[in-house]
Order: sequence, then structure tokens, then C-alpha cells
Amino acid sequence: MSGPIEQFQIKPIVALPKIDGVDLSFTNSSLFMVLAVVVATGFFLFAMRKKQLIPTKLQSAAEMIYELVTGMVNEMIGPAGRPYVPFVFTVFLFVVLGNLLGLLPYSFTYTSHFAAVGCLSVFIMLATAFFGLKKKGLRWFSVFLPHGAPLALAPILVPIEIFSFMSKPLSLTIRLSVNMMAGHIIMKVIAGFVHSLSFWGGWVPLLFVSCLILFELMIATLQAYIYTVLTCVYLNDAVGSSH
Repeated sequence: MSGPIEQFQIKPIVALPKIDGVDLSFTNSSLFMVLAVVVATGFFLFAMRKKQLIPTKLQSAAEMIYELVTGMVNEMIGPAGRPYVPFVFTVFLFVVLGNLLGLLPYSFTYTSHFAAVGCLSVFIMLATAFFGLKKKGLRWFSVFLPHGAPLALAPILVPIEIFSFMSKPLSLTIRLSVNMMAGHIIMKVIAGFVHSLSFWGGWVPLLFVSCLILFELMIATLQAYIYTVLTCVYLNDAVGSSH
């Protein structure tokens, strides 16, 4: 049995030469990112290939997912958030599929890695800044001075708000990655008991692992939902009407 940490190792599938010390190999992490894009694209193309007034089960599932994300955007941002639904929808699918695909046997959970989630989180914050500047121009910088705060406190509040803005990708990354990593480690440890115990002694941890998998399915979906909600919150700070 391999150790519980070995499942997080990034391994090259197609080795490529390094360029200026940067390894450009196609890895297991890259494979499952591509797989997530293929699964999402294939599912929605297949489910929506024949739009019907009375939807099929697959069409209903696709519409429910879209309505879930649309509901988040409407609730967190309001009408101003409608142009950003495709962006939020893409973020949600990328995260939730990374979480769910990682529960399959012999799979890889790219959302358990700080590098992958960190890059996504930094991209989200840069995108929100871009959207804010595009919509509000220089008025977007008012996010660094809380509404109603006296200008005399600006030398203190502005650096704090800038630091808070720059730390948001870190909080997004840690919240998602640590939850995914901890859940998979627990599942691996419990699965080790099933493997090491005899048939008569292994059914108890086997039952526990089955319940744990159901729990992890819920956590995987919930963490993707929380990540997307926070993305909407940051978008609201950038493009909402509160500033």
C-alpha cells in the first residue's frame, strides 16, 4: 500500500525538455484538467443538443447547474452581474469537476495542489480587477477606501485594504486545497485498514469508507459552491453598485 501522501505527487506523463529551468512536461495534473474540460464540454453539448420545452433528465440536470450559478450571481451581485455569468460558471465547473474527478480510483485531484488552485485564485482576482477597471475606470480604486470612511484615515485604511485584497487569493487557495487534501488523506488511511484487515474484520472500515465517500461527495460540491460564492463576492466588490 502506498502512503496517503503519495496520491498528491505530480508525475510526468509526456516528458518534455525544460526551458530556462521550467518543466513543461504533460503531467497527471494536466491530464485531469484537460479531462475536466472535456467532461464539462461533452456533457453540456450532449445534454443541450436537442432543447425541448419538456426537458429530458440530462437537459434538466444541465439547466439546474446553470440556474445554480445564475442564482449565485443574481444574489451576490444583482443585475450588474449578468455579463459575468459565463466567467463564474466556468470557475464553478473547473473546481467542482476537479473535486469530483479526484474521488475516482487511480485519479488525481488537481484542486488539492496549492500551485493549481493558487494560479486560479490569482487569475480570479486579476480578472475582477480588470472587470472593475473596465466598468468603473479609476473609480474602481475606491474599493481600497471603505465607503463612508473619513479621508483622514486613508493613510491607514488604504494599505490595510490593499493587503486584504492581495491576501484574498491565499485564503481562497488554502480553504479549497486543504479541505480536498485532508479528505483524501483520511479516505486513504481508512482504506488502508480495509486492505490490511481480514474479511471478517475489514467490513467495518469498508462500511465507514463507503459513508466517507458519500460525505466527500458532499464536501467536494460544497467547497466548489463556497469557492464560487466568494468569487461572486469579490466580483461584487469590483463591479457592484456599492462603490
